Amino acid sequence: MINAEKWKIFDEKIRSAGSILLCAHKNPDGDAICSVLALAHLIEMNYDKEVVCTYDGNIPDNLDEVPLRRRIRFFEKLDDDFAPDVAIVMDYGIERNIGGPHKFIERAKFVIEVDHHINDNKIGNLCFDDSDAAATAEIVYKMMRYAGWNSDLMTRCLLMTAIITDTGGFKYVKRGDILHIAAELVDSGVNIQRIVNDLANKPRKTIVTEATAVGATEFYYKNRLGVAIINSSQYKNLDGRGETVLNLLGQIRGLDYVALLKEQKPNQIGVSLRGRFKRVDHIASALGGGGHEFAAGAVVADTLENVKARILELFRKEIK
Repeated sequence: MINAEKWKIFDEKIRSAGSILLCAHKNPDGDAICSVLALAHLIEMNYDKEVVCTYDGNIPDNLDEVPLRRRIRFFEKLDDDFAPDVAIVMDYGIERNIGGPHKFIERAKFVIEVDHHINDNKIGNLCFDDSDAAATAEIVYKMMRYAGWNSDLMTRCLLMTAIITDTGGFKYVKRGDILHIAAELVDSGVNIQRIVNDLANKPRKTIVTEATAVGATEFYYKNRLGVAIINSSQYKNLDGRGETVLNLLGQIRGLDYVALLKEQKPNQIGVSLRGRFKRVDHIASALGGGGHEFAAGAVVADTLENVKARILELFRKEIK
């Protein structure tokens, strides 16, 4: 993933760049936004460069307190003709997940990608990818250590926030690497309790909407699959991806799979999938999306009814 040859190219490109852009996937989660902000801050500290951070979609309210949150700008607020010398795209999975900032990446003279998703169609001229990493923040941390970069507590808090959110509070950890990294971050002064408390901070309307969706969940195939729905009128109250819905349903004894359908707009349905020791990434891929083994998703251009029927059929085959 990181070697001397790759690092020499990275170092030369960053040192010579007059403008640098960082972004991640649309509707960034904790790993996406915090990895972007952490790497941007590290570049600024160690190369004395000014970095532009941008995003598309919505950032969950519970990430309002992350360090440097105010410096990441909605892509439409950048100059429309902005053409960076170097663009770094992070945690994006597949190209169409990038959204609005994609036009800036296309204009960049050189593209670097940093990602922990499986992707057979990479867009980077230089790639720091590791599908075994628990979070993109793990790769950023290893880049920081490899280069011997200076860092500060703010950067380390960003990395820990990214790790906590993308591992589901360490529920999805499969290797010890990320636990060693978390321990090193704690020993360096990161306060996990403070981060967790900041993340558990949502508007009342969001909690009510998520609770309503949990209460209306339908169960299929002898209660092995739960399907929750947030329709278009409720979606405006949703903060992020509906993690509360997924987490609550995931605690039901005997339930192997959870599917959350969010009617983002007419004929655009966001699908979030979770599996309890059961893979769901192949289901997401069948819907045109992707993700991790036990936590994946997709955005499907179809009606809510049709997407629900398709999901039921895919899981029928799986459970059979």
